[in-house]
Amino acid sequence: MSNVAVIIAGGVGSRMNQEIPKQFINVYDKPIIIYTLEGFQKHPEIDSIEVVCIDGWHDMLWAYAKQFNITKLKWVISGGNSAQESISKGIYNLEGKCSPEDIIIVHDGIRPMVDKSVLSDIIIKAKQHGNCVTSLPYNEQIFKVNPEDENTTVEYIPRETLRRVSTPQAYRFDLIDDKYHEAFEKNIGIAGSNYTNTMMVQLGVKLYFGAGSDKNIKLTTKDDLELFKGYINADKDEWLK
Repeated sequence: MSNVAVIIAGGVGSRMNQEIPKQFINVYDKPIIIYTLEGFQKHPEIDSIEVVCIDGWHDMLWAYAKQFNITKLKWVISGGNSAQESISKGIYNLEGKCSPEDIIIVHDGIRPMVDKSVLSDIIIKAKQHGNCVTSLPYNEQIFKVNPEDENTTVEYIPRETLRRVSTPQAYRFDLIDDKYHEAFEKNIGIAGSNYTNTMMVQLGVKLYFGAGSDKNIKLTTKDDLELFKGYINADKDEWLK
């Protein structure tokens, strides 16, 4: 049984307002995508890495991988026009390469602070249950907008019933491969902001919660970059080993 990381790095990052894709922006002389890959490279349970990469940047990614000793990188393929298309391409590329019981860990390339203990937890639980998604409690109060007056509310959602789910997410290969084929055949769970987890639920799959980390930030804006730099400077010895 192998554990394969599928890193999604096919976006252009328009909200960052930079001339290059945000996953290739340098932070302290290292591209963001390399910080992400290092988290998987250094984890003893990760056997290989696939990156779904934006067109025109494949050679650059391979060069960076060589420079920063990302030896587990095995495949770099082109993404699609949406996150779901990109993930599906990554999964389909593993057909014939992965066994049904292999664990596939899907992760955003612009979440560079993946935690070792989180990865270990979701891998263990995915082996037990067939899937596991990173999750955290929701600590803020959530109110629903009043449809009769959008400036008011008369209803809230108890935060104890909510979980924040992001990546990494882990699935048995036979499950994720089968469900992506089903989703695109039936046009279910692939449009808009859907991701693997939401697609799975829409296709009737029970998801299992795993550990999460508040440091697992998604770098979308310039403010996120500054927060990332702060984490590096404040916590370097703990997570960059």
